[in-house]
Amino acid sequence: MSWPPSSPCPEVLSAPTPITLAAAIPDGASLALAPDYSGCSLVTIRELIRRRARGLRLIGLPQLGLQADLLIGAGCVATIETAAICLGEAGIAPAFERARRAGEVQIIESTCPAIHAGLTAAEKGISHLPLAGVIGSDLVDLRPDWRIADDPFATGQLLLVPAIRPDILLCHAALADNAGNLWIGVRRELMLAAHASRRTLATVEEVVDHDLLADDVWAAGTIPALYVDGIAEAPNGAAPVGLRGRYPSDRARLHAYAEAARTAEGFNRFLNAWLGDG
Repeated sequence: MSWPPSSPCPEVLSAPTPITLAAAIPDGASLALAPDYSGCSLVTIRELIRRRARGLRLIGLPQLGLQADLLIGAGCVATIETAAICLGEAGIAPAFERARRAGEVQIIESTCPAIHAGLTAAEKGISHLPLAGVIGSDLVDLRPDWRIADDPFATGQLLLVPAIRPDILLCHAALADNAGNLWIGVRRELMLAAHASRRTLATVEEVVDHDLLADDVWAAGTIPALYVDGIAEAPNGAAPVGLRGRYPSDRARLHAYAEAARTAEGFNRFLNAWLGDG
């Protein structure tokens, strides 16, 4: 089953699948992506790479991992705005490191609080949000779009972070219901990003018949259908990074990727095998 049952873009979303979700992400879009531990639609990332997406502008929530590294290595990415990018226990993100050294991707330096502040500003429909704690760091000099202003209510200054409004949030979750409500559980950064983004596209482990918003057990962790534009059922869609409460990350495969992707040739061999998996 899928959501929505009909769409203003029926050619891509009348019957969502990972393929049609990827088709609904245009080249050049700003794309908000979850950390590896939060809810990654690797099944849709695979389709973005297969269709040779180009010029994507990635936004970490607030950091990036395997899905970003795969997109960067495949030549799909123009810019990344993130607090960090790595593969956790598997080490650095090798495709990103290669692209960074070669100047093939633009890096927009940020921090976890700044990204959350920018998303919160977009959620609230305001142009910026004040933030304390970053002033005095070298990072401020790297962000000409950030502003420093006097605090009107206290002695001192504040950093003004502009709103971050992604074109699309792409994520993977455990459940959705037939009404298009999306259960993300404790991953509140996905709720914030859905409110801030122009569109939300998601894959899920399963679609259930009961209304998630009608049950207090589920409602607090559910993104209402109002904020969701496409849901496709895709069991194991977060593999190999895993999904909280459903299946763990495949550590052996992540370490194999980290080792193979240390060279461009190894990355391409891994990628070709992964693209051929399903």
